[in-house]
Amino acid sequence: MRRRIFGIENEYGVTCTLAGQRRLSPDEVARYLFRRVVSWGRSSNVFLENGARLYLDVGSHPEYATPECDSLLDVVVHDRAGERILDKLVESAEQRLMEEGIKGTIHLFKNNTDSAGNSYGCHENYLVGRLGEFQKTVDTLIPHMVSRQIYTGAGKLLTTPRGTQFSMSQRAEHIWEGVSSATTRSRPIINTRDEPHADAERYRRLHVIAGDSNMSEYATYVKIGITAAILQMIEDAVVFRDLTLENPIRAIREVAHDPTCRQRVRLANGRELSALDMQWEYLERAMRY
Repeated sequence: MRRRIFGIENEYGVTCTLAGQRRLSPDEVARYLFRRVVSWGRSSNVFLENGARLYLDVGSHPEYATPECDSLLDVVVHDRAGERILDKLVESAEQRLMEEGIKGTIHLFKNNTDSAGNSYGCHENYLVGRLGEFQKTVDTLIPHMVSRQIYTGAGKLLTTPRGTQFSMSQRAEHIWEGVSSATTRSRPIINTRDEPHADAERYRRLHVIAGDSNMSEYATYVKIGITAAILQMIEDAVVFRDLTLENPIRAIREVAHDPTCRQRVRLANGRELSALDMQWEYLERAMRY
């Protein structure tokens, strides 16, 4: 593949418990976690020696944003480095709690939902060319984003009126639009906030916020790699079969709720395809390319 800049932002959940009961609020946990950061960087929003950014996001969520990476291996390595860095902050915070006579264990979660129904994100960033039709890029990518859950979803147990069921994606229930500038309330699959941090006349940032945080390095690798491969094909004017979904938001939930990966979703042209069918379509185009 051609050289491209990627980056991943992961928000983490935190809590502190003792004997199964909450010991400290998330705000208090965050303050203990970032005490070491503030003493070093004089802020809870810092750039690290490896080029990454570490900060407290809305809702007292520690967030680690990888540096700009130009290879798939690098972005996976830096994502894993973020986990290690936050693990060290947890160790330091627990030591401080012990010194202050506060009993409890701090738990750090690389997930996307909590027990109260809140969602926090794993955002992907891709540098793409400014030239070309952005809407065409979006139209080609959205069916991929909906169907790729079968190998990138982190999984969760979902409580419904019909009982508990397995969902392949933690994020699917919290997506409400295909494309928009929102990031919190009416979350889209693709966010249009355009911050290329490059020559803005030549480049733009593609900001994907519908994905799950992954513990598996392989899942992270294919999540970024396959999306980057599709972007390269779009830039090279490869013609894709029309996979435009009739209702992307309904489809992303239908795919998430079917662990067999055979649930068919309706396309705008009346066809019905499963997530596997759609991924095969992308694979066949890539093999020809």
